[in-house]
Amino acid sequence: MATDREAILREIAKKKAVLTLPGMDDVRVHGTTYDTGYEHLAMDIYYPATIAPAPVVVIALGYPDPPGQCRVYGPLTSWARLLAASGMAAVIYATNECAANIPALVKHLRANADALQLDDSRIGVFAESANVSVALSALMRDASLKCATLVTGFTMDLDGSTTVADAAKQYMFVDACAGKSVDDLPDSVPMLFIRAGREWFPGLNDALDLVVARAIARNLPVTLVNHATGAHGFDMDENNELSREMIRRVLGFLAFHLK
Repeated sequence: MATDREAILREIAKKKAVLTLPGMDDVRVHGTTYDTGYEHLAMDIYYPATIAPAPVVVIALGYPDPPGQCRVYGPLTSWARLLAASGMAAVIYATNECAANIPALVKHLRANADALQLDDSRIGVFAESANVSVALSALMRDASLKCATLVTGFTMDLDGSTTVADAAKQYMFVDACAGKSVDDLPDSVPMLFIRAGREWFPGLNDALDLVVARAIARNLPVTLVNHATGAHGFDMDENNELSREMIRRVLGFLAFHLK
């Protein structure tokens, strides 16, 4: 019998972004593998129709997923198709037990950029919810990434808070920024934070707000959009024009910095 968590994940896997764009259903998807340094894991690349070599958006994953089941996860695949329909290649990848695979993945994409028809000088990151901590950690480790969009996400614990650490234990995602601070973020990578005003995860916005405030105090290139009426997962659950506008802002931010 499936656990409650498995049943919930199956239901979430059926969801898709509430925005559709012309051509997103016809996107070419190339399944291949990437080298982590000691194993090969699966990845899918969603290609734009006309741009080659294409700028790349890595869709960050904060959960261990060695089988690569998230490669068929509706919330991720629908965003990948939106990105490809907007002129950017999108990468969904399997992760190992630590789920800190973005540096190895980016290294592989750069080493094989010609064969994969990708522009290794224009790589950004998209992350949402529990995946945001991994994306922030990737920026700390690779300041050559061009940009990041971080949607309603668990960020990092500051000033003795344990909000993100507690959530990571409860929901079994990786708290990749544990022990880190805003001072560890690069000063040259533009970041877009989307905040849900009706966020229902306790403490998520408190952590996010403090991270943004500290980033602004450092004069980092940060953009904050507060979706005042949106709840967590609005891009999948709230089928209205304001949700679609928030998705367009994410796509536009990535396109501006990558295209």
